[in-house]
Amino acid sequence: MPKKKLREEKPKEPPVPGEGETIGVVEKLLGHEKARVKCFDSRTRLCRIPGRMKKRVWIKEGDYVLVSIWDFQPEKRGDIIYRYSRDEVRKLAAKGIIVVEELVEE
Repeated sequence: MPKKKLREEKPKEPPVPGEGETIGVVEKLLGHEKARVKCFDSRTRLCRIPGRMKKRVWIKEGDYVLVSIWDFQPEKRGDIIYRYSRDEVRKLAAKGIIVVEELVEE
């Protein structure tokens, strides 16, 4: 039997918000694939968790997420397009992209 080659995983860079995107913290999960997210542009939005993330990426309260802001209701709505891991949040904080008041160590 041939041996499997182990791939060396390079640490990926976390995605940075582009135009029409912002970073936020999940305040509350509301059910029906919706969550209330406190965004860093000082707005609270009702965000949808799209089907491609549902049951693949588990989101909980307190997670940092990348939000794509809707064009027709930019003050109120958005889609969650990425969930940051704790290491990625630390990298973003080290770069100065986000300000993290407190990172809880478990």
